[in-house]
This record gives sequence, structure tokens and C-alpha cells, in this order.
Amino acid sequence: MAVKIDPSWYAVLQQQFEAPYFGQLKEFLVEERRQYTCYPPGSLIFSAFDHTPFDKVKVVILGQDPYHEAGQAMGLCFSVPDGIAVPPSLVNIIKEINDDLGVNIPTTCGDLSGWAEQGVLLLNATLTVRAHHAGSHQRHGWETFTDAAIRALSERRSGLVFLLWGSYAIAKCSLIDTSRHHVLTAPHPSPLSAYRGFFGCRHFSQANALLTAQGQAPIRWEEIR
Repeated sequence: MAVKIDPSWYAVLQQQFEAPYFGQLKEFLVEERRQYTCYPPGSLIFSAFDHTPFDKVKVVILGQDPYHEAGQAMGLCFSVPDGIAVPPSLVNIIKEINDDLGVNIPTTCGDLSGWAEQGVLLLNATLTVRAHHAGSHQRHGWETFTDAAIRALSERRSGLVFLLWGSYAIAKCSLIDTSRHHVLTAPHPSPLSAYRGFFGCRHFSQANALLTAQGQAPIRWEEIR
């Protein structure tokens, strides 16, 4: 696996790339790709980092692992390429934005690269997955790597807004210095849990209010691509 990642992030995470666990992770991925189809394509594994350089991050949204069906995963959590059917969780995210901000984003396009380019780090805890097998690449080293990225943001930046949805993401709060950053939590936007408090959480307007209070430009959530 050739590492292709934005230089700002490589400088921050260089020790992770050189650690023994990362070598073992690469060996695991080589073997997985030899036997199975895996997503996303190798060139997109670090897309979250490439779209949003370390010093440009303003908001962090955490996911669990990539979509595992053909054409969906693009290296940005919750996001799918234009032309791919929008998954139910993302449909619910868009519905909440529309209600929260009074906008009218269609639920027919799920490419969130426009957010990433504005400073929204769309980070999955696990960066790869075997086709048709959700969670298949968990506990092989990716979580150590992405936890290090979250810790680096917590320690080296200030005033970031973390949006943590669902118990898995909320557990990552232990990595974040809440005296330096803002953390907003809610149930996951999945159809199974969205009605338990994701709908009505108003995280998008709250995030913008927190950014504006610090003199930063708000995220234009309606510009998803």
C-alpha cells in the first residue's frame, strides 16, 4: 500500500506510519486485496486527510467504517460519489440540515466533498473494508491510526467542533480535550435511531454559531459538493 496523504497530515502522523502496527496493517491489507475486493480504492483511502489539511480543519465528523458495496466508498465518512444512491443515514443528515437551516438540499446527491474542502474532516475510524462485509477491517490497526489523528487535533489545535453521532463516535470523546474544543453529541442518523434525538439536534446551526463566535467563517452546509 503506497501511502498518499496530504503533507500536513503526514508530518503529524509520521510516527504512526513508521510504527510496527502500521507495517502489520499494510501486510493485512495486501493479503485482503489479494483475496477479496476491498473499498475504497487505494488512491482514496486517505481522502479525508487529502481534502482537509491538518491546519484547515474546523469541524470533525466521525464515522465507523466505509460503505461496503460497489461504488459507494470514497474515503469520506457518510459520503458517496455523485450518481450513487444516497444511503439512508445520509438522507437523514440532509433532512436535519434542511430543517435546521431552512435550506432545501436535495437528497439525490451524496457527495460531501464540498464540506471537506471547507474544513470539515469526514473521518472514519476504520479506513478500509472488505466488499459486502461491514466492519471486516476493524481491529487490525486502523483505529490506532485514526485515534492518533484525533489526539493530534485535540492537542495541537483549539476551538474545533466535533460532531459525534451514535455510541461508537461518542466513545471517542475520551480522546478530545473538551476544555479546548467543542463536542456535540446525538444519536446516530441511521433510520434505527434518528428519531431518538438526531432529528432536532440542530448540530449544523450550533457548529456554525461556535465557529462564528471564534471569528471563523461558518460552514456552508448547503454546498455539499
